[in-house]
Amino acid sequence: MVGQRFIQLLDQHPWFSVTGISASAGSAGKTYEEAVQGRWKLATPIPEAVKQIVVQDASKVEEVAADVDFVFCAVDMPKKDIQALEEAYAKTGTPVISNNSAHRWTPDIPMVIPEINPGHIEIIGAQRKRLGTSTGFIAVKPNCSIQSYVPAINALLDFKPTKVLASTYQAISGAGKNFTDWPEMLDNVIPYIGGEEEKSEQEPLRIWGSIVNDEIVKASSPLITTQCIRVPVTDGHFATVFMSFENKPSKEEILARWSQFKGRPQELGLPSAPKQFITYFQEENRPQTNLDRDIERGMGVSAGRLREDSLFDFKFVGLSHNTLRGAAGGAVLIAELLKAEGYIQAK
Repeated sequence: MVGQRFIQLLDQHPWFSVTGISASAGSAGKTYEEAVQGRWKLATPIPEAVKQIVVQDASKVEEVAADVDFVFCAVDMPKKDIQALEEAYAKTGTPVISNNSAHRWTPDIPMVIPEINPGHIEIIGAQRKRLGTSTGFIAVKPNCSIQSYVPAINALLDFKPTKVLASTYQAISGAGKNFTDWPEMLDNVIPYIGGEEEKSEQEPLRIWGSIVNDEIVKASSPLITTQCIRVPVTDGHFATVFMSFENKPSKEEILARWSQFKGRPQELGLPSAPKQFITYFQEENRPQTNLDRDIERGMGVSAGRLREDSLFDFKFVGLSHNTLRGAAGGAVLIAELLKAEGYIQAK
């Protein structure tokens, strides 16, 4: 599903064009239209520009890399195999923008939300030395669920958040499925998503970390605890969030920080960047997944119901589109940032 989102988002992209598609050996040799026949999951049709592209075998690294300037990677493989595949592409001098989790904790690989930690891409120089390449590298996108609450907390870092409790209510597309694939999700909630809570608690700390001696060292605070639940929604990860601060802000200060927050993508005017990164809804019953997940073409995040809490300082709800901002769209925005900053160039 994420691969299909990449195809959709890159159709008519002002900077990038799809010149190659690779997958497992079972799909190699087919046109893309043939390879996804009966498996196209998006509401929009397959873009005409890619229908007749012949799918290559992703394991033939040199052959695939020869035809492209950089690679988006979203694969379903064991972690060690993904790590080896992505490093193989990088060693050919080909940048890899990864949607996978395999390299999120590799010390010299940046895991980036472009509005929050664009400076982490500076670690690429050290990574290139390790890999023995002057142009290749790997950069990764973080877990999709944290986009629903990390941007809102990030805008408040000056107030030194100390504790965060977040529960995420995650759409079925996060598992690469729709209701046709997964009929047991209809009228159902599943209170477990494998590995998701650890990612949701630890990945924000790496994003808020710093570069020390050619590696990214995670931050020590705030303390984060989460629960991650699968709900019968097509797209959109929702979060309920509680937070406490060393220096408690006022509600008005929080709302001002959210409305004013901008990052490097907005400064650079990147094609996929939302003009308003964080949108706050004053209505008590917003944001709603069905109404608000597509805000800013699915690349913005939204918040609502900010109020003081009896145990924590404040609580609020958040929402992000998991396959756009949280997956393929977030990776495209990373690629735009890397191109704008000179890390991706035509071969």
